[in-house]
Amino acid sequence: MSTREWYQEATEGSRPLGWRKDMGREKRLRTALRSRRGNVLSTARALNALANVTTDVETKRKARADASYLYKVHRQQGK
Repeated sequence: MSTREWYQEATEGSRPLGWRKDMGREKRLRTALRSRRGNVLSTARALNALANVTTDVETKRKARADASYLYKVHRQQGK
């Protein structure tokens, strides 16, 4: 799968996450998951993509932390 295909799949056609850095962690995760219909892996990829393209340090840090948490949840679901 090419990088462009992975990015399109991760962002699902650039549908908005609804995620904002000023939200609390629980609300950020709940909102982002709802935007991806509960798909943990897709949400983690979208947050990782956001962290990779943003220039805002706080957004990058929070998006990357949320993505890491969701990747961990996804790995645990596989067991």
